[in-house]
Amino acid sequence: MNELFDPGLQPERNELAWRRTALALGVGSIVAMRLIPSALGNAWWVLVGAAGLAVSAFFWLSARRRYRAVNVALRREGERAGMPGASRMLALAIFTSCAGTLSLTIAIAVAVSPT
Repeated sequence: MNELFDPGLQPERNELAWRRTALALGVGSIVAMRLIPSALGNAWWVLVGAAGLAVSAFFWLSARRRYRAVNVALRREGERAGMPGASRMLALAIFTSCAGTLSLTIAIAVAVSPT
């Protein structure tokens, strides 16, 4: 591998996709902070939305940092190691899946419960 990577926009598109995911998680957290406490009757549920918002901000910044690190790694000549920041992106995917499952479970529980 003596030649540099394809100078297309794939790293930038990847970063933008992760930023959209973090933005969607943040918006979902804000909506959860507004709706879940009134639906479940306990103000402590705001903490779940606040935690999601904090994680969203962390991953928004991580996506930008990873984009810069990937660009540096791709422009480097010689043998390439694994892509930097992949573990954070995997953690985001796992957190988003768990948050979605929890939200769906809560929504079903609220819809089924007699009020």
